[in-house]
Amino acid sequence: MAAHMSAGGKKIVGVFYQAGEYADKNPDFVGCVEGALGIRDWLESNGHHYIVTDDKEGLNSELEKHIEDMHVLITTPFHPAYVTAERIKKAKNLELVLTAGIGSDHIDLLAAAATGLTVAEVTGSNTVSVAEDQLMRILILLRNFLPGYQQVVKGEWNVAGIAHRAYDLEGKTVGTVGAGRIGRLLLQRLKPFNCNMLYHDRIRINPELEKEIGANFEEDLDVMLPKCDVIVINTPLTEKTRGMFNKEKIAKMKKGVIIVNNARGAIMDTQAVADACSNGYIAGYGGDVWFPQPAPKDHPWRYMPNHAMTPHTSGTTIDAQLRYASGVKDMLDRYFKGEDFPAENYIVKEGELASQYK
Repeated sequence: MAAHMSAGGKKIVGVFYQAGEYADKNPDFVGCVEGALGIRDWLESNGHHYIVTDDKEGLNSELEKHIEDMHVLITTPFHPAYVTAERIKKAKNLELVLTAGIGSDHIDLLAAAATGLTVAEVTGSNTVSVAEDQLMRILILLRNFLPGYQQVVKGEWNVAGIAHRAYDLEGKTVGTVGAGRIGRLLLQRLKPFNCNMLYHDRIRINPELEKEIGANFEEDLDVMLPKCDVIVINTPLTEKTRGMFNKEKIAKMKKGVIIVNNARGAIMDTQAVADACSNGYIAGYGGDVWFPQPAPKDHPWRYMPNHAMTPHTSGTTIDAQLRYASGVKDMLDRYFKGEDFPAENYIVKEGELASQYK
């Protein structure tokens, strides 16, 4: 399978979430099925066939109907089409898989590499959106905001019920597991709060930037964890990080820790998190990533105490949608012309995985 082919009659399938009644509420709402990334007219005017659906699961799904003859698949982390080795094997014409956003772990990257598929994403498109969301969740959990809001909705008034577990962010130690684009943006946004900042990553931040941010590097994750009042997960999901935060790893954390995870749900041991929230070892857990997605109704994180969970929304703000839609259009245009993408956008190229997935 060639990485780039010349233009002419390509079949492109996009898998996005349905907007339904919200589709017409904002003309910039392009990240949904109805918005179709805003590229339908452009694609079809250039002779391409563009199919968009939210139906992605199972042998009878709309996606499955088009697997054998599609050339390009566009999917998102927010409503991921799981591109398994079995699906890749069926996709005889597939040349390119694009992630509209950041994070391509819904794709079997080893199978993609072995088959010669190109996998790319819109690097940087929603980093600001996710970093802002992480900061919001830290404050929501530390200040015990949600029970207060729920009191108001229920017509109650019990200050003690909120205040007994509400804290300031100032003076707390916040550690990020991963300090790539999102992790660094979060650290920069935390600086004005006068908290102690730590980070663990396989690559150390440039010394000048590290000094400017005011964060300290921790080479050993197990040394960093017990120091932190707040831990933020900012590492990609790989075979090394899948299920990394299990019962044993959580036990290394400080009792009463707050965890924010907008990276990937499968980095956490689902039941271990639910148990630790239930017994109070984790004082609060917040994020917008689950495994699988959409999360089933019986997912234990829906019902554990002291959580601030939402559907996967942090990286799909309207601003982020416009950025990743523009990035997808740019890469498709380059693909049709046989040109390379920006180097940082590649996840799999010519059989090689990007370093963060190795």
